[in-house]
Amino acid sequence: MAADLPAARWYRQPILWLGALILAASLAGCVWMIVLGAQHADEPVPTAGQVFKVPLAKPPAPPPEPAR
Repeated sequence: MAADLPAARWYRQPILWLGALILAASLAGCVWMIVLGAQHADEPVPTAGQVFKVPLAKPPAPPPEPAR
């Protein structure tokens, strides 16, 4: 019986509208950050040979083992 009342309809529940508004704002913010990130280039940072102890280039190949 409560579902027949006009006040029980889903679009009259303010918490659902608030949730939908927060979801829409979050999605819009994500899209905005992606657009901003695509417009501005990320320039490389000048570093020495390693970043966080990870080498930036491959080490030289070991010499081949002699044939037996």
